[in-house]
Parts: sequence; structure tokens; C-alpha cells
Amino acid sequence: MSAMAWSLTPNASLLELNTFHVQAHAERLLELHAAAALPDALALPELAGAPLLVLGSGSNVLLAGDVAGTVLVFANRDISILEHRADHALVRAGAGADWHGLVTWSLQQGLSGLENLALIPGTVGAAPIQNIGAYGAQVGEFIQTVEAWDRHANDWVRLDNEQCAFGYRDSVFKQQPDRYLITAVEFRLPLLHDLRMEYAGIREELHAQGVDLPAAVDVANAVIAIRRRKLPDPDVLGNAGSFFRNPILTLDQVDVLQQRFPALPVYPAEQDDRRKVSAAWMIEHCGWKGVREGDAGVAESHALVLVNHGHASGAEILALARRISASVLETFAVAIEPEPRLIGAQW
Repeated sequence: MSAMAWSLTPNASLLELNTFHVQAHAERLLELHAAAALPDALALPELAGAPLLVLGSGSNVLLAGDVAGTVLVFANRDISILEHRADHALVRAGAGADWHGLVTWSLQQGLSGLENLALIPGTVGAAPIQNIGAYGAQVGEFIQTVEAWDRHANDWVRLDNEQCAFGYRDSVFKQQPDRYLITAVEFRLPLLHDLRMEYAGIREELHAQGVDLPAAVDVANAVIAIRRRKLPDPDVLGNAGSFFRNPILTLDQVDVLQQRFPALPVYPAEQDDRRKVSAAWMIEHCGWKGVREGDAGVAESHALVLVNHGHASGAEILALARRISASVLETFAVAIEPEPRLIGAQW
């Protein structure tokens, strides 16, 4: 395979490869333009025995320090329809494709399913790892197959939906972070499905926009409007979206909390004997919303979002996150954990 299928840069800055916009360097940066060239690229002598970190757009990581070894970026951004059936289509997207770009493209093709996941930053290849979700939908519901290079077997694999082991912000790819290198994702997208409009003000936003009979594209536009109001644009103010996961608690734990804090928002969880509670509400109750310590801070618009006001380091943002978590634990006796992957540090 021609070396034109990839490029290798030593001592590479990662400033433009993470949405927190924190400065960090990698020993080398491998940009892969053709997924089929991945085995040959991994066989390069410079990469032998060195750690390997895959970055999409860096929208779900916090770089708390420099990265030892190689950072791999997939640059394959192709999107195509594999087959069109009466009620659905199979869509294949390269790992390097922009996630919101895929959502927009799918809606333009008359397909639905991804509308509630509009405007989530990141790449297609990163989406299955976190099983990204928003406004009552999770990407795992629509993934049929994930194509990846299995570093344990040293071979290509195609994992079906069940093998991906999707859960709340979880998957086999997150559970085994050093095993699979995702190169493409195939989605089963319906032409029509029941729209989800009960979550976080979507119906109200549709009403405000004068939409009485919404289609999937209208739901996407409502989600985009809500997200733009609530969440700072990473291009303007460095952030990785929601920094903390909503804790999943037992019914007894929730009952105790609601007796002390009746206003605490509680949501259904995947298990009937569990409930999801609002990390944002707890963080705001503890007084952290809008707090700024140097250039590290919490967004004024949303307590879940940690931000870089300019020149904060990843270590400074992490230190702030730890103080927030300790405050919530002391007040509510509930542990909250980060959603982004921490690079160069442990939680």
C-alpha cells in the first residue's frame, strides 16, 4: 500500500485536535486517509511497541498532559447508501466523517432516526465508543455493524449490534479501549419512525417555531436550537460538551434523595429498578454554575459543561472537575464521574 495512504508527523501539536483547545503534544501523529492501509501503517518501524491513541475530533477527551507514542486520526470521510428497502436504508460512513454532517446528510436523504442526535460534536468513528445519546435517543439503536481492526486478533472484524454491547454511554469499544480501531460504521435508518419529542423541551421548541405536524428534520432543527442556547460552541469557547455522566441509582437511593431534595430531576433508566438523576442540577445546587478559576471554568449556560476560557491546561480543567465531584459527593452522597476520556491522568 502506498505511503500516500497515510502521513506521519513527529512531535505533533494536538491543539487543533481537541475541542477543549488545550495544548498537548504527541510523539508522532499518524493521519490515515485510506482505512484499508491501516495494517500497513501499524507495521511501520516507528510505531512498533509504542502506545496508540485514536482521536476523532477530540470532542470527548481531556488531554491532561502530552501523549506518549502515536496519535491516530482517521481521515476517511465517505458516506454512502449500501441498500434501500421499503422501510429503511443501510448507510455506511467512514470513521473520519463528521457526526453532525452525517445527521444532516441522512435527513436530506429522507431518512430518520438520528435527528435527536443533531449537533453533537465528533466523528462517526467515535460515536459507537461512547454510545452517544441526547434528547431520548442513543446511536446504538441505529447501528447495525461496526467495522474495526482487532489489535488482539491482528485482523479485520465486523461486529453486529449485539456484539457491540451498547449501554448507557458504554460499549465494548469503551470497555476494551486498546483493542478495536473503528474504521467504519453501518447504520440501519428507517424512512419513518415514531418521533421522540418528550425530552427537554422539544415540543415547546417546535411550538415556538410554529411547527404543528413535525417531521424528523423539524425535530433536528428543534434540537439544534436548544443545544445552541444551552451549550457553548467549542469553536468559540473550548469544551467537550457534558463533562459528567448522570448517575444511575437504585430506587431506594432516589427515594432518600428526593425526601431531602424534592426538586431533584429524576429520569427513567434502562433497568426498571434504577433511575437516572440529574448531575447538572446537583452541580448547580452546589454553586458551581458559571464559576471560573483562572481560565478553567463551568459554563454559565449549563452546569454540566466545563470550559476553557483561553489558556487553561488539561490538568487545570481536571483539577476543577475533581473539586466539583467532591462537592457533589459531600452534599448528596452521590459520586459523579467524567464522561470524556481522560488522557494522561486517572480520575
